[in-house]
Amino acid sequence: MQEEQELDINHLMQIRREKLQELQQQGKDPFEITKFNRTNTAGEIKSNYEQFEQKDVTVAGRIIAKRIMGKASFCTIQDSDEKIQSYVSINDLGEESYKAFKTFDIGDIIGITGFVFKTKTEEISVHAKEVTLLSKSLRPLPEKFHGLKDPDLRYRQRYTDLIVNPEVKQTFLLRSKIIGKIRQILEEKGYLEVETPILNTISGGASARPFITHHNTLDLDMYLRIALELNLKRLIVGGFDKVYEIGRVFRNEGMDIRHNPEFTELELYAAYEDFHDMMDITEEIFSRTAKEVLGTTKITYQGQEIDLTPGWKRITMIDSIKEVTGIDFNEIETDEEALKLAKERNLEVPEIKQTRGDIISIFFDEYVEKTLVQPTFIYEYPVEISPLAKKCPNNKKMTERFEVFIGGREYGNAFSELNDPIDQYERFKKQVEAKEAGDEEASMMDEDYIQALEIGLPPTGGLGIGIDRLIMLLTDEASIRDVLLFPTMKPLSGN
Repeated sequence: MQEEQELDINHLMQIRREKLQELQQQGKDPFEITKFNRTNTAGEIKSNYEQFEQKDVTVAGRIIAKRIMGKASFCTIQDSDEKIQSYVSINDLGEESYKAFKTFDIGDIIGITGFVFKTKTEEISVHAKEVTLLSKSLRPLPEKFHGLKDPDLRYRQRYTDLIVNPEVKQTFLLRSKIIGKIRQILEEKGYLEVETPILNTISGGASARPFITHHNTLDLDMYLRIALELNLKRLIVGGFDKVYEIGRVFRNEGMDIRHNPEFTELELYAAYEDFHDMMDITEEIFSRTAKEVLGTTKITYQGQEIDLTPGWKRITMIDSIKEVTGIDFNEIETDEEALKLAKERNLEVPEIKQTRGDIISIFFDEYVEKTLVQPTFIYEYPVEISPLAKKCPNNKKMTERFEVFIGGREYGNAFSELNDPIDQYERFKKQVEAKEAGDEEASMMDEDYIQALEIGLPPTGGLGIGIDRLIMLLTDEASIRDVLLFPTMKPLSGN
């Protein structure tokens, strides 16, 4: 069946190439046209019909439908924001131009000049006086009755997906509006947008396996950043009070509906604030963005009703585990007790993660995370899994860190940032030991960052939000690939 389809496509492509060659022989090569003076889009005309009725306009777009009826025909073109029908007749175009129009194919890009009117069926249309072929489509679009439904093919050929599945375009229009709204909120609060390096000599700022590349001139291995954190905090040391960056980060990890090797992250840092302030701004970013982009703070995500109205639940990690399982880790003081409890529950505990703090995190991941449907801040994380967060003043085994969960998924991570260079150095050393023991996600020692802390980092609150996951939430998309224009794909064999 697939071979038959490929033969059909090759045959159709050959016919289209022959049409192009004929045009070129006639001196009418569409690819030689460098500019076309379009006056209006289809959306403008259809939204303001009274203003355009009987007025001349020039529109342009891709032919997505065509009906030839002897001496008069209809075609529909699609531009960046809408579709519009055009009435084309031999009386208006003349015999030669009308004959040429009839040879145009679905997928060709054309320009139409004519006046706006309504047909007998009340459809807003353009009565064509002139039609210009602007680009010849040499490869046919997917068969119109089936469209492009195969997800793998849609992601590989996003350009075709956007043409034949217009609803996909709406997701990415919303993505742009959401990111724009986040920028507006942060700028209102006095945050400065900055850019930091993607290539670094040290991988740090998060626990993740990095991508490694090589700089030929310096003969030096370098790492694609796994987070934005350390350079942004260097800027706080340098005297900026509030900074943020929205940028791509890269993690050499598994791929699934929530993970892509490169993704977009927001990180922001504010001097003289703490993780409680970061909870407040997280609530505001999510709720205001939903309200001002979608018109509501009450959304549905994959069938679940979710209320983003501020006033989210706030609970410690240990209390959340107790709430779900009845187990109180405040009563379990040693690594040995925690490991025994994990074995009783048949939980898998890697050899390099057998501390009480690591096991608390394993319990949370196993029992609690999936239960957090409504927006919830889980705070006070074990120090073992939070190498960049300040310890809680009243409990040195825990840190002033939170993660925010919605619909059973994590959407953001924040700290009262560790600014003690001596403590930070010791925690980096433990991360180095973990890496040497086989933990590929452990952080590296960053001597320059320690020097920056020795210069002096004020008390600082920091926050990271996964932009792609936020957009999935607000557009009700199940897979991260549906909110990335060009998700990472394994090449097809032989391609």
